Amino acid sequence: MTDDRLGGDSAQPSLSRRKLLTVAAVATTLASSGSKVVANATAYGRNDDLLTDSARTQGSPPSPLGMRSTETTLARKPALNIASMTPLEDLHGTLTPADLHFERHHAGIPDINKAEHKLLIHGLAERALSFSVQDLLRFPAVTRTCFIECSGNYFPRAGELSAPHMICGLTSQSEWTGVPVSSLLREVGMRDNARWLIAEGADAALLNRSIPVSKALDDALIVYAQNGEPLRPSQGYPIRLLLPGWEGNTNVKWLRRIELSDVPAMSRQETSKYTETMRDGTIRHFSFEQGVRSIITSPAYPNTIEPGWHEIRGLAWSGGGKITAVEVSTDGGKQWQQAQLQGPILTKAHTRFGLQWHWDGTTTEIMSRAVDETGAIQPTLKQIYADRGLGSGFYHLNPITGWIVRGDGELRFNPTG
Repeated sequence: MTDDRLGGDSAQPSLSRRKLLTVAAVATTLASSGSKVVANATAYGRNDDLLTDSARTQGSPPSPLGMRSTETTLARKPALNIASMTPLEDLHGTLTPADLHFERHHAGIPDINKAEHKLLIHGLAERALSFSVQDLLRFPAVTRTCFIECSGNYFPRAGELSAPHMICGLTSQSEWTGVPVSSLLREVGMRDNARWLIAEGADAALLNRSIPVSKALDDALIVYAQNGEPLRPSQGYPIRLLLPGWEGNTNVKWLRRIELSDVPAMSRQETSKYTETMRDGTIRHFSFEQGVRSIITSPAYPNTIEPGWHEIRGLAWSGGGKITAVEVSTDGGKQWQQAQLQGPILTKAHTRFGLQWHWDGTTTEIMSRAVDETGAIQPTLKQIYADRGLGSGFYHLNPITGWIVRGDGELRFNPTG
């Protein structure tokens, strides 16, 4: 047996080969990045001639609302007047600022008065009850971090000049706070023959979806807060349904009614929409869970890179549970290397990954594929269509995607991944 660790002094912690290579890569990156060595830092710090303007004038006073720097231009990317995409390529970490959380709606964003809003729970229950937002605040609160993703979060016709948000910008992650649906079902006395919840929103579409009772009793929440503040109107103010890991359309916003039933509603949003035609001509519906997925967010279009060391960074997630591994290829899928996952690794949540990579200046392709705790592996687009057929539509597409790195350092999306 060989020991992969370097260094034999038992009094000192050993460095793994990977850690040593990472340290060396970082040192080389700094040396080649244009960083300047300051010969006499003490003299530099005391030299008034070297002070910037910010150190010479009084700064701004405190304010009631924090603002981004004027140099920061973060914004969602609107599309087709029905959605806005999260700029994944511009963000760090795993939490999405509330004002950058993707939005998708079917009849615009309603203007709702929280004081007048009520949630009615009725149907197969011992008693029908109506809950105000203030009523919900009296229940013990639960907070959890998870992603929401639109089931149509892939654009097969995206061209090579497409940034990450154009590939899968209809996913975002927040810390959500609310009440377990199970608590409210106990309050109304759900009957034994109830099998479905029909959740309905208060928008002009009265969008509704049928949810199995098993999911409601598992991890479903009715949430009123996002990242520590009340929900924003585009995210369902004042309350929405949260179904961790399930397609975004089931996380009904502006929630106004839940009917307990022994059968699903078979509404427009689960028959003519949000279904997939399979190869054998059958229709797949109620395909709630979002598949395992990843995307490299840097380097990516419109980046241009120089030869040398870079960290390949990205996001991975799965509706099936925790991400257990992400592999990265820097040669178009011929060979794969294990990326490093950044904690905390939460279930049904975005997970950051990274891999140090030395680019030699030749044309290549970088791509990633994720694995979740169920053993599911992110497929290629060809594998998806081989299973479902070419006419299966654009829902629940989670293919491996790649970025061509050209010889001049410019990056291009590879639509076929």
